Amino acid sequence: MEETLPATEAAHIPKQRGASLLETAVRYAEDRHWEVFPGTWLETVDGRQHCSCGDTLCDEPGAHPADADWATRATGSATVVRRMWQQRPNASILLPTGRTFDTVHVPETAGFLALARLERMELTLGPVTLTPARRMQFFVLPGAAAKVPGLLRHLGWSPATLNLETLGEGGYVAAPPTRYGSRGAVQWACRPTPANRWLPDAEELVPALAYACGRDR
Repeated sequence: MEETLPATEAAHIPKQRGASLLETAVRYAEDRHWEVFPGTWLETVDGRQHCSCGDTLCDEPGAHPADADWATRATGSATVVRRMWQQRPNASILLPTGRTFDTVHVPETAGFLALARLERMELTLGPVTLTPARRMQFFVLPGAAAKVPGLLRHLGWSPATLNLETLGEGGYVAAPPTRYGSRGAVQWACRPTPANRWLPDAEELVPALAYACGRDR
């Protein structure tokens, strides 16, 4: 399992290692009860990597849904997940939002600042990912996508002025160790553990995240 990152902007991101994509996808379903579905993958053609979708200009090479009906294919059944990755062993691991969790996304620099602030407050964080696009994704209880704009306004922030986004129903995130072409892999900034099985409400994290994003502008 990947190591948790120290809450510092200079933190080193450890390399993903260990379990196969199949084993990792099954573990997400079994241990976290997250729904998962297979995405695209990277294929090497003439020495260059391309997305399996066939689009040489793909914006998310190897890290987007492979099927139009992905929302209905997503499942929390370990048996079905195992069968999916046996059929597509190189498929990326994607998680639908708006079901067992929503996500709040902020720039990496703001994310590390917020992590340090939240740890000083001794708040129990849910899992947090760091993407190759240098953004952090904080896992929170479902409903955050509808709630966060009002929370920001209550704190005196205009949602349009902060680089803070949410994903809820109809969205998805890529889970570690999914790779985005040559840009690198999604990493755990705070890995899933028994201690953070119960996700925080967005209301607990938004003040620190908004403050950090405001500092990061």
